Amino acid sequence: MEKDGSVKRIIISKEGRKFYVKDLSQDYHTQFGFIRKEELSREDGSEVVSNIGEKMRIISPSFIDRYRKIRRAPQIIPLKDMAAIIAETGVSRDSLVIDAGTGSGALACFLANYAKKVVSYEIREDFFRVASENVKLLGLSNIELKNKNVYDGIDEKDVGLITFDLPEPWLAVKSAEQALKIGGFIVSYSPTIPQVMDFSAEMKKHPCFQHIKTIEIIERQWEVEERKVRPKSQEIGHSGFLSFYRRIC
Repeated sequence: MEKDGSVKRIIISKEGRKFYVKDLSQDYHTQFGFIRKEELSREDGSEVVSNIGEKMRIISPSFIDRYRKIRRAPQIIPLKDMAAIIAETGVSRDSLVIDAGTGSGALACFLANYAKKVVSYEIREDFFRVASENVKLLGLSNIELKNKNVYDGIDEKDVGLITFDLPEPWLAVKSAEQALKIGGFIVSYSPTIPQVMDFSAEMKKHPCFQHIKTIEIIERQWEVEERKVRPKSQEIGHSGFLSFYRRIC
């Protein structure tokens, strides 16, 4: 059996601990004992028992399970922010998306699970290689990666959404305006307020863009165990600011 590095099965313990199985040709070892390789191909929801008697369940991975195991080079955009991009722009199977600043390819891969096609620009060769590995790992055929500087221009036209995860996104606005179709969106993700300010200042020079909103999403998880319900001690705080614009002319 070819070992492509992707997740084949997921084993879940009684406590909810997940184990990601990538090789079905050998026994899988966990802190609760090992599961025999013959058990790894059982149907979804089957109960499997380790050699020390620990009972667990086995299921097939979904996209999000495989996504969580991608290789990370630079810091990636958190899921909470990716979800906001999809919700606010309505990315669908009809959408052509440009992703500028590929990094590890996390956002490009996530968007490709919803869009018709994603074209992603990355100037750094080392990040480009990591992103290429992740696209292959997830088996996505609707992503095109370009080892190019998006500041020099965008090749595509009639684009529905352009995302920026760039140190100087304002330098790519002119190219984005030429590539984006009327009604399309630009979303810039920036970790600092000065970047948001400089991007906003540049966007005001382009009257065909309407500012929709600039937001920051704070996620706070809760511990829920019978009547013990309280916020978890560590929340997912600031990650970045999302600025949404739409081309209206």
